[in-house]
Amino acid sequence: MTVTASPSPIRTTRPQDSRPLVVGHRGAAGYRPEHTLASYRLAIELGADYIEPDLVSTRDGILVARHENEIGATTDVADHPEFSRRRCTRTVGGREVTGWFTEDFTLAEIKTLRARERLPLLRPSNTWYDGHFEVPTFDEVLGLAEEGSRRRGVTIGVYPETKHPSHFAGLGLALEEPMVAALRRHHLDRPNAPVLVQSFETGNLQALAATVSVPLVQLVAASGSPCGDDRSYADLLTPAGLADVATYASAVGVDHALLWPAGEATVSAAHAAGLAVHAWTVRDENRYLPEPFRRGTDPGERGDAVGLTEALLDLGVDGVFTDQADTAVEARRRWLDRTARPAGPDPSSRRHPRGRSRA
Repeated sequence: MTVTASPSPIRTTRPQDSRPLVVGHRGAAGYRPEHTLASYRLAIELGADYIEPDLVSTRDGILVARHENEIGATTDVADHPEFSRRRCTRTVGGREVTGWFTEDFTLAEIKTLRARERLPLLRPSNTWYDGHFEVPTFDEVLGLAEEGSRRRGVTIGVYPETKHPSHFAGLGLALEEPMVAALRRHHLDRPNAPVLVQSFETGNLQALAATVSVPLVQLVAASGSPCGDDRSYADLLTPAGLADVATYASAVGVDHALLWPAGEATVSAAHAAGLAVHAWTVRDENRYLPEPFRRGTDPGERGDAVGLTEALLDLGVDGVFTDQADTAVEARRRWLDRTARPAGPDPSSRRHPRGRSRA
C-alpha cells in the first residue's frame, strides 16, 4: 500500500481546497480509555488526521502516554499492594496532588499496570475495557501511527503534548530530550513531518524552537498563566502576545470556551500574526457543551457537538480536537457542503511548510 505525503497542519488562511484538521484527543477517549493504543487506533479508524498523546516520564526517563503524571485515576495502580507505599502528596503545576506518580515508577513497573476509564460515571460503557490495556510508550504510539498510515493509505500525524515540563525538569527528567530522540528514531524531526508539538508552557517551546524542525503549538487555557511566565494566557492572545508566540510557534491551541461565540476577532488576529488556530476540546456529552448545544438535562447524553464544531469552523479555526473523531469528521463534511467549499485532496496528501525560521 502506498502512503500519501504528510498532512498540512500549519496554515494561516484556509485555501478553498483545504480541510480543517481533526485531532483525536487522547485517541478516541469518548469510546475507549484515554491514552491507550486501542484509543489511538480507533481514532485513526474513525478518520482522525492526528492522534494526540500527552507525555510524562518514568523514573528511568522513558516517555509514556498519560494525561497527568498522577496515575491513580487512569490505571489500576491502587490494586497493586506492592506499590501502596508510593502513594504520596506532591506539588505539580502549582497545586497539591495526592496519588501515584509516573516519576516514581520504572517503565517495567508501569507495564504491570492496566488502564482504566477516567470518567466512569459519565462514560460507563468505557469501563468494560478496564484492565485490558497497557500504558503505551511514546515510541509505541509513533509505531501505531505508522501502522495506521499503512492501513488507511494516508499519513496519520502525531500531536504530542509535553505535560508539566518544568516539574519534570526539576526532577532531572526533562521531557524534551527523550521526545526529540524518539522523533529522530522514527525519522520525524523534519519540517514536512506529520508532527506538531504542543505545550501550555512557553519556555520549553522557545527552547525546542532552536532544537527541532517540526512546528510547535502554544496552548492557551481559558484562565491562569503559563508556568514560569509573568504573562497570563489572556495576554498571549493580545496582538503583542500573538506576535511573540509567532517567533517560536506556528499555531495556537485555544480552549473553545474562548472562541465560541465571539472569537472571530481572536482567530483573525492569530491568522494576521501568521499563526494557525486549533480549538480544544469538543466532546459529545452535554456536560462539556455550551448550553445552546445541549440536548436534554442528562450530562452524559450526547448533545449537538456537530453544531458546535461547525460553529467553530465558521469562525475560521484550522483544526479541532475531539474525543469522538467520527463526530468531528461528520461536522467537517457538513461544513464543507454547507459553505460550498470543495474538499479537495485529503490534507494528508499535502506537505506543510516549514512554518517560520527557527533562527
